[in-house]
Amino acid sequence: MTARGRKQTPAEPVSVSGPAQKLLQGYIEHLTHERRLSAHTTKNYKRDITALLLIAGDTPPSKLTAHDIRRAIAQLHGRGLDGRSLARMLSAWRGFYHYLARDHGCAQNPCIGIRAPKSAKRLPDALSPDDAQQLVEVCDDDALAVRDRAILELFYSSGLRLAELTGLSPEDINFADATVRVTGKGGKTRIVPVGSHAATALHAWLEQRDALPVVDAHALFVNRQGRRLGPRAIQSRVQQRGLRQGIASRVHPHMLRHSFASHVLQSSSDLRAVQEMLGHSSISTTQVYTQLDFQHLAKIYDAAHPRAKRKDK
Repeated sequence: MTARGRKQTPAEPVSVSGPAQKLLQGYIEHLTHERRLSAHTTKNYKRDITALLLIAGDTPPSKLTAHDIRRAIAQLHGRGLDGRSLARMLSAWRGFYHYLARDHGCAQNPCIGIRAPKSAKRLPDALSPDDAQQLVEVCDDDALAVRDRAILELFYSSGLRLAELTGLSPEDINFADATVRVTGKGGKTRIVPVGSHAATALHAWLEQRDALPVVDAHALFVNRQGRRLGPRAIQSRVQQRGLRQGIASRVHPHMLRHSFASHVLQSSSDLRAVQEMLGHSSISTTQVYTQLDFQHLAKIYDAAHPRAKRKDK
């Protein structure tokens, strides 16, 4: 297996060409139209599979062996990818080979049985309750500030993913029941509670929104021209608001989702309820937040228990 051209970082692979590109394009169309995955998810699949095809060079995917896959993993690991990233890539590669077997007669899946190297477990970043409250207290009263507060409140109130919030329409908000209808991964719909502060912020935003020249009537959050806010625009607004509100950490939408989960667990310890609200298919995914909860309890213990601190010798 040979590398093609200069080394590319896995985060920014260049495109492939020839027969491999046609196979990849067919798989992306399969993910989009048959499995109905989101544009963000298919983009990630395309990036991960492109990394493999670039390393393979002129070797067709059907000719790659388990030895080639191990070498590819070793090469990517040497470029700095951690175990979690490599495990995600292997999952994408396995799915690609399942597709090749189904639609193109590929006889083997060389990724079966190969595992990514282990990496240190990293807990998700989360704000403290005080920082979360400071973040959402946007005092400006212009239309965009009112919108940004509604975005921040809804992220923190309901633990939504970025793509879920981006895709919301006004009809998804039920003020009578204090809920929001969310379309999550795999097109699955769930109903999530909306807190009173978030509901108030959404009411205020909808009044401002009605005064804008709305182009996309089905978009809950729009820009000044009335067009739906995209994921990158929302990420940018959240980060800017974090800076303006004096939050030391770099704030991003997923941090608010993590904060929601860990703060609810700190208050209720109801893991199943948090799993349902987050839309996790497996409770093992939700259990990582119990570690954040333990860290919180450990800090309280260290600060409060009279025998927690070691005496200086």
